[in-house]
Amino acid sequence: MSVTTVESLETGTKASKLSKDHKKPTAAALKGAIQLGIGYAVGNLSSKPDRDVLMQDFSVVESVFLPSEGSNLTPAHHFPDFRLKTYAPLAFRYFRELFGIKPDDYLYSICNEPLIELTNPGASSSWFYLTSDDEFIIKTVQHKEAEFLQKLLPGYYMNLNQNPRTLLPKFYGLYCIHCGGVTVRVVVMNNVLPRAMKMHYKYDLKGSSYKRRASRKEHAKSSPTFKDLDFQEMHEGLYFDPDTYNALMKTLQRDCRVLESFKIMDYSLLLGIHVLDRKPLSRGSRCDSRRGQKVLYSTALESIQGTVKDPEPVADDETMGGIPAKHKDENLLIFLGIIDILQSYRFIKKVEHSWKALVHDGDTVSVHRPSFYADRFLKFMGSTVFKKLHPLRGASSKRKRGSLYPARSASQEFLSQQRSEKKEEKKTQSMDNLDGNFYSSSEQPDLVPKPTVSFECAQNIEEDLDDSDIRRGSNSTVALDDPLPSLSRSQSDTELDVYL
Repeated sequence: MSVTTVESLETGTKASKLSKDHKKPTAAALKGAIQLGIGYAVGNLSSKPDRDVLMQDFSVVESVFLPSEGSNLTPAHHFPDFRLKTYAPLAFRYFRELFGIKPDDYLYSICNEPLIELTNPGASSSWFYLTSDDEFIIKTVQHKEAEFLQKLLPGYYMNLNQNPRTLLPKFYGLYCIHCGGVTVRVVVMNNVLPRAMKMHYKYDLKGSSYKRRASRKEHAKSSPTFKDLDFQEMHEGLYFDPDTYNALMKTLQRDCRVLESFKIMDYSLLLGIHVLDRKPLSRGSRCDSRRGQKVLYSTALESIQGTVKDPEPVADDETMGGIPAKHKDENLLIFLGIIDILQSYRFIKKVEHSWKALVHDGDTVSVHRPSFYADRFLKFMGSTVFKKLHPLRGASSKRKRGSLYPARSASQEFLSQQRSEKKEEKKTQSMDNLDGNFYSSSEQPDLVPKPTVSFECAQNIEEDLDDSDIRRGSNSTVALDDPLPSLSRSQSDTELDVYL
């Protein structure tokens, strides 16, 4: 045996001994290091004065070593030695303040009790941890995702200042832990699906159809997460009142345009459905450690209602911020949020789309260019998943012919109220100049038909009734030959449609 061979064997033996001595940390040790690291980073920020966020703050990375025996700057702990990196600490402190998260509450949620490990239904290898009070999700991310998020921070900062009510993920911190030869990067986000509310159905929706069905392994879980094709088979659509539907779709459209501007695609809508008609959870099974909502705009209902004032904490709110909806005869609460937005349309994604397009229809695969992905996503959500309720529709002309003096309806109350309140305005201003959304509020349903509907009703009536009968002008009818000077064209047509 040559000397070189002996030296190589000795080198391999030393390397194996070093690898055996250098043990990887356990899952419990990693969770403890994450909690301790975040606690140290947030506590260290308290010594820094508050100031405006500058452009260079988004690229700052602070690093500190935390030995198990402690040091002059770090506390002693029972975990293996580890190094902590904190990304853009001042920028994320601003984000937390924007959502009303106090440092003490943030530390209490993350560090007070052990983290709860969640299963990952997606194709990624990320780990998910949930804080015991349901407030925050801690997700592990890859190096490219962490790097992309840091580059995204200036645009994210601008978007949150313009619109804090969004269904996009709310990022509260980005950290990196080097422990025992293992590197873990984690991001702290808002929790979309509260654990205290049972989700009878969960969906991960992208608007694509290629391989968008839950696997057999996922079906076997106690709480599976289904996909697009499963939704079309199990639900015909979720119905909302017109105002809620419009607010939801407007929020989704705004968020998708923001993602498109950042060249982001392959994101999903995480949808949780709680059926109110089924047996609710007992008080004992609710999250007893929940002290009330600490994060503003974090619930689904707050995220889509842009005109609602800042809510107070709702510790005993049974709806947990869910959006009311209906499916057939069932009353539902909907919880939703856009997830997985850290996938940019880089070169590798372009190659993936080209390869999948060769074996399948390119427009049905999930990976696609950002503009096409956003349009397909919005079309699927607005037509297949979410639908608008039409509880009050104008009756047909055939139904109105038999009664010339119907009971006082909501449309009559609406018209009489408008005439009494705005009598002076109608003399100088036409109703056509008013905003089209005025009639679509929840308090005043959209019962005023379009002029084309009134013309059709008038044509049907003229075919069935003689001109002499129409022009008699008795106490119970409206004389058509006598114009109404105080009403605009649309209102006069509406009065005609109501009375006839």
